[in-house]
Amino acid sequence: MVNRDRLVNEFMELVRIDSETKHEREISLILRRKFGELGLDVSEDDSMAKSGHAANNLFAVLEPSGAPDAPVIFFTSHMDTVAPGRGIKPRLDEDGYIRSDGTTILGSDDKAGIAAMLEAIRVLKERKVKHGRVQFVITAGEEAGLAGARALDASKLEAEFGYALDSNGEIGAIAVAAPTQAKITIEFFGKSAHAGVNPEDGISAIQVAAKAVARMPLGRIDEETTANIGKIEGGGATNIVCDYARLEAEARSIAREKLDRQIAAMRDAVSSAAQEYNARGEFKSEIVYPAYSHDDGDPVVELAKAAIASIGCKPRTFRSGGGSDANIFNGLGVPTVNLAIGYEHIHTTNEQIRAADLAKTAELVVALIEQAASRRR
Repeated sequence: MVNRDRLVNEFMELVRIDSETKHEREISLILRRKFGELGLDVSEDDSMAKSGHAANNLFAVLEPSGAPDAPVIFFTSHMDTVAPGRGIKPRLDEDGYIRSDGTTILGSDDKAGIAAMLEAIRVLKERKVKHGRVQFVITAGEEAGLAGARALDASKLEAEFGYALDSNGEIGAIAVAAPTQAKITIEFFGKSAHAGVNPEDGISAIQVAAKAVARMPLGRIDEETTANIGKIEGGGATNIVCDYARLEAEARSIAREKLDRQIAAMRDAVSSAAQEYNARGEFKSEIVYPAYSHDDGDPVVELAKAAIASIGCKPRTFRSGGGSDANIFNGLGVPTVNLAIGYEHIHTTNEQIRAADLAKTAELVVALIEQAASRRR
């Protein structure tokens, strides 16, 4: 069975290693050693040259034992964290939660997933559990727009399907769908003038931007679609009519046709506002990652449900509003769902995870491998 003390100690060891996104080198070397010491074949791709991060993606393969005909499955977590993630001091409190000292994040997003993988491998070996070939993929740069996964060498993927251990929520929750995201940059070019002497000769780029934003459908568009303006900048002195403004925005939807309509609506708002004020607007959008959607009866979902039930939890499916590395793996043709592993208040200094949920996640990884071994290709 899972050794909770060993698991908690290893989790705390991992979160003490500084690994804010773009600073993953140390954690990468340590993880390579840890997987190697457990007898796995460890390799990496050359993604850092493309991603701009400090480490490549890691690939660790557990060879089959007693079930060579089982489908090859994979698990993925990311090695980087958000800031503030330097000098993390984890502690296990009396209520069973693991927390930082409150000055940093904890890093359970996503080192809880990595710790659960390592513990699961130990349990498989100690219990001599029959299993098929299993691949573990640890990515860099997830917190920077899935940078590592987007640069991943797809030729190194062997699995037929797999599981991301990277969602908050109660263990048993399965994200069977997640949206595609478009990153949007909008620029407005007006005309400067003295704001007190001859403002009528100027064209305020800020005013045009405000008019355009007011015309955009934003927030919750429908159950599958959202949009947001995240940043606006421009201007300087108050006595000068601002001639330039720049906005950064996003749009998301599980349905691509809905995303296309949302982008078009935002573009039309920019165009109409610029035309009304005789200004110039430029609108650029880029798809950052694809959407994915699985039905309850799909093998990747059915196996997850069976594994969750086998460890005494209640499986439930949901459609996520956020993206993860699971989006990328699905886009590469490997069916993947994202599993909740119990962490709470991520990306804040109040982040926490129960030691019991950490142990349950390791149990779930073992159960998923066992369920896969019971099936034949």
